[in-house]
Parts: sequence; structure tokens; C-alpha cells
Amino acid sequence: MKTEITERIKSPTPKFFKKIRTIGLTLGAIGGALLTAPITLPATVVTIAGYLATAGIVASAISTVAKEDK
Repeated sequence: MKTEITERIKSPTPKFFKKIRTIGLTLGAIGGALLTAPITLPATVVTIAGYLATAGIVASAISTVAKEDK
């Protein structure tokens, strides 16, 4: 099981999933920046930032293990 996951991570990632990974990392960074902002933000903004960070992390993780079929 462990070697299968390692092989998937090391295998080439399709172009589409590279774009998804970049978008996910961007969303995660925006969400993280809002969550750690040194100013007080409204509860709605903090909630949305949490969702952005979570969605970004999940999208990046899933797109990282996608691999091309030959």
C-alpha cells in the first residue's frame, strides 16, 4: 500500500491536474492568510476563509496523486 502511494506521487501528473493543484494552492494560501490576519475580521469572512483553506488543501492533495494512464 505504501509503495503504491509513493509511486503515484512520483509519477507524472497530467496538465489538467497541475492546473488544479496550482489553483488549490492559491486558494489555500488566500484562506490561510485571511485566517492568520492580524486584524479582527467578521465571522462570515473567517468561515469562508476556513472553507477556502480546506478546499485548497484537498484539491492540491487529490491532484498530486493523479497520474497519467499509458
